[in-house]
Amino acid sequence: MNNFNNEGYSIIESLISIFTIDKGKVKVLLFRKKDEPYKGYWMLPGGILKANESLEESISDYVVENCGFSNLYTEQCHVFSDVERIPDKRVVAITCIGLIDSISVELKQEIPDSIESEWFNISAIPKTIYDHGMIIDKSVDCLRERIINSNVLKILFPSDFTLPELQKVYEQILGKELDRRNFRKKFINLGLIEDTGYKNEGYTGRPAKLYRFKENIEERDLF
Repeated sequence: MNNFNNEGYSIIESLISIFTIDKGKVKVLLFRKKDEPYKGYWMLPGGILKANESLEESISDYVVENCGFSNLYTEQCHVFSDVERIPDKRVVAITCIGLIDSISVELKQEIPDSIESEWFNISAIPKTIYDHGMIIDKSVDCLRERIINSNVLKILFPSDFTLPELQKVYEQILGKELDRRNFRKKFINLGLIEDTGYKNEGYTGRPAKLYRFKENIEERDLF
């Protein structure tokens, strides 16, 4: 069975917005398009969904082959089915979000030399092909809905962090400022994190305590 034929069946593509935290900034991975149309513009990773594979298999295989990330945390986000989203073709996009911590990015990222890639701050997305900018916006919305979950947050912060760093990430994703004292009080009182006994020495300003998420925490919504 084909995804597209002359009788008007649709092509189905799977696209993924992979997010990470880099030096306190929420970033998404994009690839640069090498040919026309939109040559030089940026696009989300993904490909055509084959007839003999599931969405999860399609995303997993593509991410491993083109990014080097295995066991990436993914969730389905949204379906984009506007008839004219891609000119001259009927293409439906099923989109997902993926989460990976910065340490895993450094250790595991293996992008083929033939692919030009870059991590972009979610507040500074470059020119993208077709409706990929809209898809990224929707993916941030999906991330906003999921970031309140303790286990999702733990994926992005598997190692030591300061509470100001954690709050900064929350504010970027939620798109609003949070009261510092209330934020600190909430996380400490929830019993999800523990003091490592160390501080982030070497940074400008007053050293802040370093925390980590506890090993076995009950999954819950934080806000």
